[in-house]
Amino acid sequence: MEVNRDEAERCIDIATAALTNEQPEKAQRFLEKAQRLFPTEKARVLLDLIANNGFTPRQGSHSEFSGSSGPRQRQTGTSEDTRPEEKPSDTSKPYTADQLDAVRRIKQCKDFYEILGVQKDAPEDELKRSYRKLALKFHPDKNHAPGATEAFKAIGNAYGVLSNANKRQQYDQCGEDRRHPSRHSAGSENFEPDISPEDLFNMFFGGGYPSSNANMYTNGRMRHQRRERRERQRDGGLALFVQVMPILILVIVSALSQIMVNSPAYSLSFRPSAGYTQKRLTENLKVPYYVGEQFSKDFSGMNLKNLERTVEDDYISNLRNNCWKEKQQKEGMLYRARYFGDTDLYQRAQRARTPSCAKLSEITASLHG
Repeated sequence: MEVNRDEAERCIDIATAALTNEQPEKAQRFLEKAQRLFPTEKARVLLDLIANNGFTPRQGSHSEFSGSSGPRQRQTGTSEDTRPEEKPSDTSKPYTADQLDAVRRIKQCKDFYEILGVQKDAPEDELKRSYRKLALKFHPDKNHAPGATEAFKAIGNAYGVLSNANKRQQYDQCGEDRRHPSRHSAGSENFEPDISPEDLFNMFFGGGYPSSNANMYTNGRMRHQRRERRERQRDGGLALFVQVMPILILVIVSALSQIMVNSPAYSLSFRPSAGYTQKRLTENLKVPYYVGEQFSKDFSGMNLKNLERTVEDDYISNLRNNCWKEKQQKEGMLYRARYFGDTDLYQRAQRARTPSCAKLSEITASLHG
């Protein structure tokens, strides 16, 4: 029944619009359908309202139900429920039985490991591979089965927690008290990831999903969260000031400490505002760096050699980080291109340059040459 909640809510939305447009017969039809999918108090109240106002369905109606008391006989011919403008889903987009079964499997999972389909001792690489596969499979723009959005979010939450060493350790220590990420409970609040499922997906696949739907999370839970955020914003300026106060103190203390502590002797970039205007090259790897006007007086001999060794270490470390980012972005583009058969994207990914990796290879070769 939980899988049908989204469809039931859409039925209620259509019924509410129909009542506004003085179409009680249509409203009753979708309210009854909502009750069959996922019974709610809201639908029951609206059905009672229609019944108390004396509404009686017309003869020959194609509705599936004759009232809140029981089912009506189906009429021959084309059912009104099949007309595109009355579909409870925002989609006339089809979905397969396999997709629906897959969504139900995710909904029935008991913990994050089961959602990702990995063992409890799975390494980070295995978590990443599993997330890539499942995120593409359950993304709402690819999987239109009811509940796919919640499944996609549960997958993102599972990876977001298990890929964080501290959160994973806390999660494992909870044992039987672990909660399913798609359900609100006192226990689940401790295992919310630091990044939203959509941002996580964009980070993995180089930004955006083809024809990405801006209103991805239109289910009841997301609407509830937006309402909570609006209510928190109305709390007033005092609460905001109290929250910001520690940050202001931290900024002030940090600024004072910067004034009291001596500045670094060099910078890897040209920073005239900080006094790093004189360009130099290290003797070994010819790495460019910038210093102040008094540098020559303060550094010479072994002091200079030790400093330049530090400059080269910092430079190589920056190259490694940038190279990793460039490879991740290129890998994400290639993965998406192969999965969706996008030839243009594949060619762009093949042409994508990785200058940091090239420079790092050049320096590595010179060190071992």
